[in-house]
Amino acid sequence: MEENVLDKIKEEVKSFVGQRVSVKANRGRRKAIEKEGVLEKTHENVFIVRIKDHNQIRRLSYTYSDLLTDNVIIKSKDDESKIGV
Repeated sequence: MEENVLDKIKEEVKSFVGQRVSVKANRGRRKAIEKEGVLEKTHENVFIVRIKDHNQIRRLSYTYSDLLTDNVIIKSKDDESKIGV
């Protein structure tokens, strides 16, 4: 049986845990955020990016389907390669 696309995305994201990434997230109506942080954890349905924002540490979570639909774009800071699809 062929592996699901989301399963492939999960495996790729899992391989970048602990690495610095840049995140661009579409929040609708011409609103987008761009942050840099560390891909901290992966879970069954979400992954977590830890960012430092104004001397505070925040954790942002996104779903793997966000990567599939391009609502979230994650790039590795090491080689600027896009993570996901």
